Amino acid sequence: MALNAVEQVTEQVPADNFQELEEKIYRTIDLYKAARAAQAAAERDAQRLREQLEEREEQLVALRREALQLRKEREEIRGRVEKMLAQIESIAEERAS
Repeated sequence: MALNAVEQVTEQVPADNFQELEEKIYRTIDLYKAARAAQAAAERDAQRLREQLEEREEQLVALRREALQLRKEREEIRGRVEKMLAQIESIAEERAS
């Protein structure tokens, strides 16, 4: 039956038209392959970018924690320095009196 169908198509489609159709089919196949390759590359890039984004988010969280810790340390040091300055000032006032 398939052979019969091919014979009918061959009778209906001249050889030149069949060759043009064949070329179009091969071009379509090539375009499909190229599109699939581009899609695969885009998916790899998207995955890589997701991973990079996740790493950046982790770094951001770590940097925020570090900044918070540094602010806390700065306030502690500021308090200690103010305490020392107050002691120095009281010593200076004692000497002045």
